[in-house]
Amino acid sequence: VDFVSGINNATYKYYIDFAAAHGIEYVILDEGWAVNLKADLMQVVKEIDIKELVDYGAKKNVGIILWAGFHAFNRDMENICKHYADIGVKGFKVDFMDRDDQEMVDFNYRAAETCAKHKLILDLHGTYKPAGMNRTYPNVLNFEGVHGLEQMKWSPAVDQMKYDVIIPFIRQVAGPMDYTQGAMRNAAKGNYYPCNSEPMSQGTRCHQLAMYVILESPFNMLCDAPSNYMREPESLDFIVNIPTVWDESITLDGKIGEYIVTARRHGNTWYVGGMTNWDARDIEVDLSFLKEKGKTVTLFKDGINAHRSGRDYKKENIKLNDKDKVKIHLAPGGGFAMKIE
Repeated sequence: VDFVSGINNATYKYYIDFAAAHGIEYVILDEGWAVNLKADLMQVVKEIDIKELVDYGAKKNVGIILWAGFHAFNRDMENICKHYADIGVKGFKVDFMDRDDQEMVDFNYRAAETCAKHKLILDLHGTYKPAGMNRTYPNVLNFEGVHGLEQMKWSPAVDQMKYDVIIPFIRQVAGPMDYTQGAMRNAAKGNYYPCNSEPMSQGTRCHQLAMYVILESPFNMLCDAPSNYMREPESLDFIVNIPTVWDESITLDGKIGEYIVTARRHGNTWYVGGMTNWDARDIEVDLSFLKEKGKTVTLFKDGINAHRSGRDYKKENIKLNDKDKVKIHLAPGGGFAMKIE
């Protein structure tokens, strides 16, 4: 690009253009759009004009979501929600609650009710695990309460691959997870290091793709930079077209802390995703749950060199055989994702 990227309107217009071009519904203005250390969401930095971004996005069918720290949001919740709803903002991603005591539970419910009053989406980031609030307030689309992918920007010693095949069995039982997956820089075992400016994931590209199937996340993120997705059109196309709500879900196979295979149906289309820990493994995916034969399968699987280059993958289009089983090799930290039509 021909501008200095960062927290400014030029960058966010570029994000809006990218979102519009690929059918992505929202862009989040993350931390930094409000003046730092003031705890006042009415004080916007001079580089950002929110109304201009909202109007620009509206012309392209892209809504704007605002990140907000808990303290600033709590101080003036009613006025903040009314003001930004009136100018066309679609919702808030509220962060740094960091506790689950009575005061914070009360805050979450007041935030949900106030956002609902002003027809705003709410994403409760930096919060405890969900406990059913989204049944009362369906405008609450997602919750964090998870050691998500952002940790890769600064965590020098963490086994994220083992963690990824634990949370579907434990944390996900409670409800949706704001994990914020989708990294296009993917580090094979031994190659990962924390890097804030150019972050990477642990594990393979197909491990990242599989998360969009395995993890329940009604308000889902593409965490990487637009330029990285534009270099990877096949991965991008798969991610942006995957549903965020499901009609049916089945866990096909798995062992906590080792691997998991999940199938989910949206309408007449099935998606299947699988992830492993740092152990390579060969698995057989039994697709006998499908009611119809002769379906076309688009399969993303770890490439032959994915054990040393995490970005390596192979995309295949196959027809189901009469036994409805597919054998797939998963690299260390690997995965697979398939779409069945």
